[in-house]
Amino acid sequence: MRVDFYLLSSDPAPAAIALLARKVREAGERLLVVADDLDLLDTISGALWEATPQAFLANGLAGDEHDARQPILLSNEVGPVNGASFLLIADGQWREPGDGFSRVLYLFDDATRGQARETWKTLETREGLERKFWKQQDGRWVEGP
Repeated sequence: MRVDFYLLSSDPAPAAIALLARKVREAGERLLVVADDLDLLDTISGALWEATPQAFLANGLAGDEHDARQPILLSNEVGPVNGASFLLIADGQWREPGDGFSRVLYLFDDATRGQARETWKTLETREGLERKFWKQQDGRWVEGP
């Protein structure tokens, strides 16, 4: 499994998530987006639907009969009920992905930077896990040191 740490600095979380979700979908993968705050999930949903006029990113909030069909599912719990192989942690609060995910996209900002550092250190000793750090520079994501 690979865990990508994304430091949010210039874009708010919903805008950054829309960009990352587009890349996941372009790769033909499904995505589970997790956050505890339902208002944040609702804002993310709107950002995904309105990401670009010519190609919206279909998504739904977990909890109804269509969860399994959603290419992008927004939830407050980790569990790939939509068959997602990508997990995006949207609120900076680390959650163990468990089995089923090949990649975790972990977004954090200045307020959750301390927890991200602790998570980075904790994951360092896990066998079979690759970590990468990304930061925003000139409107795009670049791999950091």
